[in-house]
Amino acid sequence: MNVLILTPDRVGSTLLQRLITVYMQAHTYDRPVINLHELTNGMIKYYSPVFNREVLGKPNGRPWGYYQTLAEITDLLHSTDHYKTSRLAHYHIRNRQDTMAQQVPFYQYLNDNFFIISAQRENLLEHALSWCINAYSKKLNVYSVQEKIDTFADIYANKITVAKPILIKFLKQYAEYLKWVDDHFSVASVFQYEQDMPRMEQYILDLPMFNNQPRRSWRDIFQIEFSDWNRCHYLVSDISGLSQQLLGHQTHPALEFEAKSHAYELKNIESKNLLMPSLSAVDQQFLLEHAKEYVNTRNAIEELRQNKILVTGIPMKLQTLLEKKLLINNFDQAVEWYNEWVSINQVGTPYTEQQLDQSMLDEIAQWHAVPKLT
Repeated sequence: MNVLILTPDRVGSTLLQRLITVYMQAHTYDRPVINLHELTNGMIKYYSPVFNREVLGKPNGRPWGYYQTLAEITDLLHSTDHYKTSRLAHYHIRNRQDTMAQQVPFYQYLNDNFFIISAQRENLLEHALSWCINAYSKKLNVYSVQEKIDTFADIYANKITVAKPILIKFLKQYAEYLKWVDDHFSVASVFQYEQDMPRMEQYILDLPMFNNQPRRSWRDIFQIEFSDWNRCHYLVSDISGLSQQLLGHQTHPALEFEAKSHAYELKNIESKNLLMPSLSAVDQQFLLEHAKEYVNTRNAIEELRQNKILVTGIPMKLQTLLEKKLLINNFDQAVEWYNEWVSINQVGTPYTEQQLDQSMLDEIAQWHAVPKLT
């Protein structure tokens, strides 16, 4: 089964398409499954020695761009019979400026040949703020510890100021995305970030491409729960300082010794030290307990990337909502602008300070060890 994720971006769509591909690799199909990422910014057909057939992939040694018509993209998709996981981002369609006469047959082909998921967010405030941060970082996703440090160290140190017109622009674009989806696509499933991200594995394994065969969990495949692996994936690159603010930063001597004894397990991590200096002792302990399985899983995913089954590895969590608040100088003002826009446009949900604080606490508990309130 082919899978297409519609997205406005900043809604977990890259993570979702990579994970669906990884899970499909661990199940049984009558043909290869290959992730193409975005359909509209460059694609080639080539012979794969891994699969002994012609397959599609992203260009090698050539910039991605809008050099193919939608009709040419359709022909490429039709020319290979392997299963494809991919996405279609609304902003790419806007940027391409294809005519509606060119878009309609493309959309019809996708409706006829793909299981279509619409990725969405309930918290449009956080969605718009993520895009505002991207205006500074110039990165939609990061895939390694060093890449995250290089991208965000200065932003954490100096913070950013959100401009009202930019925030409103991204809110309007989200509303336009919903209309685009409703106007042109036969959506079979909605991935709602706030609801489905905490239950990511269950959401994926409930999709129909896993019917009629025993479902294999992340633990079945990699000997670690997905939630634990993804938490490690976040913690190894966490430079926010939240961890030590929550529980204090006192590295226990036993942990320092254990970290050295685990060196052989950590040798393939990009950073020199798995234990970020901003982590609490409890978060460090969590990483050390799962280090071997975390590294082994990353290596297995890297092999999928090298075989061009995946375009990249699994993206790392960038910032929680609390982290966004800490790195935005005028966060409270941005909330006021957002609430005004929601009131006028009747799209999205207004938030009080108390509601946002509770949302932040709930989210942080998914990523860090936090003290229990008495």
